[in-house]
Amino acid sequence: MDSAKKEKLPSSHFSETDLKNEWQKFLQELQQKDILIYNAINSFKLHKKNENIVEVTYPSESAKVEFDKIRTEFFNHFMHIVNNYNITIEYRADISMKKEIITKRKIFDKFAEINPVLKELDDLFKLDFN
Repeated sequence: MDSAKKEKLPSSHFSETDLKNEWQKFLQELQQKDILIYNAINSFKLHKKNENIVEVTYPSESAKVEFDKIRTEFFNHFMHIVNNYNITIEYRADISMKKEIITKRKIFDKFAEINPVLKELDDLFKLDFN
């Protein structure tokens, strides 16, 4: 869309709270519709950077790919709700948001580093952490 047409569209004010509330509603609906995409994007943070810029913070590129699948659905809905069609989206990667799934095996290995006798017990008894 060229800038002349875009400037004619409504550009009403919206708050950070509006953004966060709509994002939470969207996530709740998505959890019912598509649990895989929900699990990939539920840790994303949306932040109103200035009047028409929304910053999306994401943990990994693979999660961003999943977000791209639903991005237009969310932002079209959000722009309609707040009556602001001049919103621009900026992305920022933040690997500290990445969730690591800690298994019983990983916990055991961490303790085995501290106490090597545990590793010997594991070798001897073939412990199963499933």
